[in-house]
Amino acid sequence: MANSSNSIVTLIGRILMAMVFVIPGLLKISGYSMTVAYASSKGLPVTNVAIVCAIVVEILGGIAVLIGYQTRIAAWVLFLYLIPTTLIFHNFWAATGMQQQDSLIHFLKNLAIMGGLLILAANGAGAYSLDQHKAVGA
Repeated sequence: MANSSNSIVTLIGRILMAMVFVIPGLLKISGYSMTVAYASSKGLPVTNVAIVCAIVVEILGGIAVLIGYQTRIAAWVLFLYLIPTTLIFHNFWAATGMQQQDSLIHFLKNLAIMGGLLILAANGAGAYSLDQHKAVGA
């Protein structure tokens, strides 16, 4: 098992990563009609269904990462979810001016998040997680 400081750092990383998904997922619920309208303006098909799926993936995937439950699977699901999300909603190549710069920043931010998710998928949740607790208790 890794040393205690590495375990704490991994836990903090999971908490920060989870916030990126759980908070926007909850905001999609509270601003559902605005979220659907925005997604529709981006050309997202079957918008209501897509937004409900996004809410489920973001909240459940984020919580799984947060508590370290099935973390590798959750990280892969969130990684795959971010591919179309990034391409549809942060298509900087189709924008101009400040909108292009803003979209590029969000595009690159999502790439960084995807990198973090790949690290979680490869290395797991660490010592302070339900995955570890289950492995030790088995």
